[in-house]
Amino acid sequence: MNVVIIDDDQLVALSLQTILEACDDIQVSATGGSGADAIRLYEEYQPDVLLMDIRMENINGLEASETIMASHPDARILLLTTFSDDEYIIKALSIGAKGYILKQNFESIAPAVKAVYNGQTVFGDEIVGKLPDLIGHMDTTSSDVQPSPFAGMEYELSSKEMNIIRLVADGLNNKEIASSLYLSEGTVRNYISSILDKLQLRDRTQLACFYYKKLTN
Repeated sequence: MNVVIIDDDQLVALSLQTILEACDDIQVSATGGSGADAIRLYEEYQPDVLLMDIRMENINGLEASETIMASHPDARILLLTTFSDDEYIIKALSIGAKGYILKQNFESIAPAVKAVYNGQTVFGDEIVGKLPDLIGHMDTTSSDVQPSPFAGMEYELSSKEMNIIRLVADGLNNKEIASSLYLSEGTVRNYISSILDKLQLRDRTQLACFYYKKLTN
């Protein structure tokens, strides 16, 4: 797995590199210290996962993520911060970041990178508990937040599909969902792909948002 690390604190970037390269299946191709570096290094290395700090001067991690995803909508970007800031979380959700975790939880960083690489969406425990309340604010008129993708959506879901959506929102991966519902992982993948198509959603993050916004009210 090819990873690029972006953090404006060089010691933090080196620490993250050390943590990740302790894993046999992770190679850190490059490190950078700014949002501009992130954009440039993503184009140069096309990493499997971009691990990036949010709070940086000039171009921050969220702004760099938007720029990268405009050209690479399938980019796997895992955002790091020392702050569980509601506004940042909402923005990360709206632009389609694959994860948002607190960098002080060092033991969770490598597993989170691997989970994002495998197509999962990752939020730290401190953030998961906030999601139901935060999703309710995603229709804000603030110019910094995109309109909710669920406005005006019509849907018809089977009980099986509803169960799978709930488990995705609970943070379970495909293997865990398969075990819970006595299905194969392939069947779960097919269900999720079909659900995303039916609801015209982009990824598991939007599916979790859909659950909290539309199915728990």
